[in-house]
Amino acid sequence: MKLGFIGTGNMAGAIIGGIIRAGLVSPEEIIGSDVSEAGRRKVRETYGIHVTAENQEVAEQAELLFLSVKPQFYADVIAQIRESVKEEQIVITIAPGKTVAWLEEQFKKPIKIIRTMPNTPAMTGEGMTAVCPNSYVQDLELSYVLRILNTFGKTEVVAEHLMDAVVSVSGSSPAYVFLMIEAMADAAVAEGMPRQQAYRFAAQAVYGSAKMVLETGKHPGELKDMVCSPAGTTIEAVRVLEEKGFRSALMEAMKVCAGVSRNL
Repeated sequence: MKLGFIGTGNMAGAIIGGIIRAGLVSPEEIIGSDVSEAGRRKVRETYGIHVTAENQEVAEQAELLFLSVKPQFYADVIAQIRESVKEEQIVITIAPGKTVAWLEEQFKKPIKIIRTMPNTPAMTGEGMTAVCPNSYVQDLELSYVLRILNTFGKTEVVAEHLMDAVVSVSGSSPAYVFLMIEAMADAAVAEGMPRQQAYRFAAQAVYGSAKMVLETGKHPGELKDMVCSPAGTTIEAVRVLEEKGFRSALMEAMKVCAGVSRNL
């Protein structure tokens, strides 16, 4: 087995799906473990991978080992598998708050670790993943892992001290965007638009706006100004958002998010 996943929830499924679609690894070369029988059955039926209830089995067979369980379970899972993990394997983590130093301490031996923070748009192939390798990971190994992570979106290598900022601006931010889309749709419904149509208009506006930022290279403020005609409808909407503290609320929410990540 080339790839192993301990934990087969939504994020693991998004990663597995991207890897298989890209053809980098076949389903027969992937194994996943999960405490839930329903979870194991779901990934087996969806992706055709091997599944097991035993974390040690995954650790023994995988060349690349993804730890895709919730942060509070990391210590217990590592204690279960540390004797099975070999020095030539690469362990990839996706948990906020779990630093490279903490992970190395848990394994109690030299281990190749790549700390990552993906986000849920990986489920559509549009994820954003931050990557931070430890000193044992060689350049060629990192390049191979980046190829795998790029199958479900984009990746960037970042300094570890930025990982909590990554959680707030990328890992958790889809929830902020979904909340905004829902609010935009609610307002359109209040104006008489059917709800499903309102969701489509709001979501497409957000999607298209994000593409403009990425593809034009223009500052978001410049793009905003392009929409705000003098004495027009948009500048009035922006005025109200500023009056209600839209930007400040978002910044404060992200500050809290990063703080929680830092203390997990």
